[in-house]
Amino acid sequence: MTERFDCHYCKESLFGKKYILREDSPYCVKCYENLYSNTCEECKKPIGADCKDLSYKDRHWHETCFHCFQCKNSLVDKPFAAKEEHLLCTDCYSNEYSSKCNECKKTIMPGTRKMEYKGNSWHETCFICYRCQQPIGTKSFIPKDNQNFCVPCYEKQFAMQCVQCKKAITSGGVTYREQPWHKECFVCTGCKKQLSGQRFTSRDEFAYCLSCFCNLYAKKCAGCTNPISGLGGTKYISFEERQWHNDCFNCKKCSLSLVGRGFLTERDDILCPECGKDI
Repeated sequence: MTERFDCHYCKESLFGKKYILREDSPYCVKCYENLYSNTCEECKKPIGADCKDLSYKDRHWHETCFHCFQCKNSLVDKPFAAKEEHLLCTDCYSNEYSSKCNECKKTIMPGTRKMEYKGNSWHETCFICYRCQQPIGTKSFIPKDNQNFCVPCYEKQFAMQCVQCKKAITSGGVTYREQPWHKECFVCTGCKKQLSGQRFTSRDEFAYCLSCFCNLYAKKCAGCTNPISGLGGTKYISFEERQWHNDCFNCKKCSLSLVGRGFLTERDDILCPECGKDI
């Protein structure tokens, strides 16, 4: 007795007929297509077992239905792009959606490298220095008057030179006595700390931080012996070649402030009239 060879689903004999194996089980063509065939996205008909099934992101097409949404040219074995569920050939996608090069005004094709800056796009080979005409690529650049310059060209053509180190100032400069300085070059003549953003003063055209200036040049208070800067409206008292901070000009005995009052002296001390009446 001959062993039976039937369709796994409808049980009809498959002897002498075309069949398809799925998970080791045979199916007649009709049952297989009804049960397992994908539906074409374009024509909505089943993709039969004798047809080529083309798929993209869980969507399926007959080979003859796999074409550009715009120009209808076949996309089989060709690059394509997807936009809002539609498939487009690279030409149609570029014409419709790709950015245009700010330099040559031609389309920047999908998949090619492009440079972007402030909403504008360039082909990589079109993004060049205005002065030397060399591609900038991923190197630093400086924009000026709607043109882009590589750093060396910008420094040669536009940048001011630091009066201290003689090198170009590309950002963060300081102007002192109408001369340009790098922030890191504009330092105290005494301690060499940066003066940018700090209070400072000068003597003989040299800049000093307040601390160095006071230590080097300021008069000393006869009361506390600390420097009297005289800067920023600081008030002090001067008498017979001696100086005091306002807060230090007090009676030696009772510590009464003598600012705006009469006073007496006894050797190096100053006294209020009350404490000095017995002198």
